[in-house]
Amino acid sequence: MVRKKHVPLTLVLVLLLVLTLLFLPLKQAFTFTHVHAENANVHYILLEEEQTFQIRYVHSIHLTNVIETYEVTANDEIRFVSMEYEDVAIGLPGYAEEGETLTVKDGLYTLTYDDKVIDSFTMIVGDVDADLAFRYKEVEIDLKQHLKRGESYEFAIKKISFFDRVRGEKMNG
Repeated sequence: MVRKKHVPLTLVLVLLLVLTLLFLPLKQAFTFTHVHAENANVHYILLEEEQTFQIRYVHSIHLTNVIETYEVTANDEIRFVSMEYEDVAIGLPGYAEEGETLTVKDGLYTLTYDDKVIDSFTMIVGDVDADLAFRYKEVEIDLKQHLKRGESYEFAIKKISFFDRVRGEKMNG
């Protein structure tokens, strides 16, 4: 008589638990995912208690700073808060539309949004020598050191798994 070997149930359960913990999205993060690459690794910044962040860039025509301020909503969406800039014209509005307020003080334009919320947006990393930075918790991260110039990335707030974290690139340390 031949005895069949059985895999102990405990071993199967432990293996399933480990696999679940590896691939279950648990940690909330700001994510930058290459738009045109299949199976692209995620670039990420772990999200902590602070819900406000900024994107700062130098306008390619005016060569002045533009600071966009956002908040993370309870549903992991992105709420536009404001945009500050020094010059109006190409890409920078000189008036407010419905749901917006524009103020000018000491030559600085501030466009605030009443309640503009989106799931994600596409960010194009320009192939020019101009700043593009992500600010979170009083730390500024140079996005051009981590993301490829001339490429597009989807920016979103997502929960990522341990596997995503190991495979991807953590951009803040």
